[in-house]
Amino acid sequence: MAEFKPVESQITADTLVVGGGIAGMTTAIETAEVGKKVILLEKNPSIGGRVATSFQYFPKLCPPTCGIEINLKRIRVSPHIRVLTLAEVESVSGTAGDYEVKIKLTPRYVNEKCTACGECEKVCEIERDNEFNYGLDKTKAIYLPHLMAYPPRYVVDPKSAGDERMKKCAEACEYGAIDLDMQPQTITAKVKALVWATGWKPYDATKIDNLGFGQYKNVITNVIMERYASKNGPTDGKIARPSDGKEITRIGFVQCAGSRDENHLPYCSAVCCLASMKQATYVREQYPEAEIHLFYIDVRSPGRMEDFYTKVQQDEKFFFHRGKVGKVTEKTDSGNIVLFAENTLTGEVVETEVDMAVLATGMVPNTVDAAPPLETELDEFGFIAPDGDKGVISAGVASRPLDVAASIQDATGAALKAINVGRRS
Repeated sequence: MAEFKPVESQITADTLVVGGGIAGMTTAIETAEVGKKVILLEKNPSIGGRVATSFQYFPKLCPPTCGIEINLKRIRVSPHIRVLTLAEVESVSGTAGDYEVKIKLTPRYVNEKCTACGECEKVCEIERDNEFNYGLDKTKAIYLPHLMAYPPRYVVDPKSAGDERMKKCAEACEYGAIDLDMQPQTITAKVKALVWATGWKPYDATKIDNLGFGQYKNVITNVIMERYASKNGPTDGKIARPSDGKEITRIGFVQCAGSRDENHLPYCSAVCCLASMKQATYVREQYPEAEIHLFYIDVRSPGRMEDFYTKVQQDEKFFFHRGKVGKVTEKTDSGNIVLFAENTLTGEVVETEVDMAVLATGMVPNTVDAAPPLETELDEFGFIAPDGDKGVISAGVASRPLDVAASIQDATGAALKAINVGRRS
């Protein structure tokens, strides 16, 4: 099964998968289930990626526990998968079939003896911003990343590891699992194939000056909306106005927030329209009488998703406005948000007042900030080029914007490519 024992200085496998989100997990599982050894590497303390931060996802509108838990079970029982968290690739040398990879392991300060009992957390006196909830709340400095965290083990915020107060946490652990003297480690992995599944991040909405994010409290982004709706989110699943906790009577969804815009993201991220409609169902469940206003350039709901779009259109309190929001302001007396958009069908400027607004920001590949090794070709947007003949194999959103189901399909294809590389070597 997947191991968490102390890592030896050199390990071998058939495939190294970089990125432990839904695409990376799928690639690792599909490769391992044909008997190939896989190293699954994740830079964060837990695998699961962006899907783990979602409240629900398509096509069944089920929580991430549905898909991720199945994958975690397959990883736990696999004799061929080695999971390395808090791990990053430092360098790669060699050629397909014979790669040598230097991997840096950041200390967790909690070893494999941890049972996730939580006694250390109870006595911890230090807090940190919770990045899992986009900094909307705090956790203790020793924490379990989230409810589905794998490995199911606590981790210490490295900024607090040297704080004298952390010794109290170590003393509270009856299993001797907290080791505040852990040091970074560099190991070498010998592998035949490399798969890059490093996923995405939301476009930085503070760069979109005209839409009010960071300026008005009641303007949030689509990824933050997922956390507000989640039971383990900052509001325990209650969707309410950030400024005052007021219940929702009218909400606005602003599509293409920075997307299809030469000044920001020139491309369409493909999933945003459906994600906003999905989030509208969250509001509808909590506030059956609330009005929902969605502003769009054109609605993109390919394939079987068209049925969902049609169903939403039948909601008499769901209003679609054809027009991109050009300006957002705030009513100083009420904190309400006013959305200004030109109706592209009539030419009329529409002014709509809502309790809060949700910006549908696009998907930016993490390869923009951390390019893959081996002169891997990237397209003009930073995604791994589909027709590149050099470098690593891509999987999931490292290739292009994809929803969960499409990411899984793409990752299965990546697994087949990796297996073929191994066979040729």
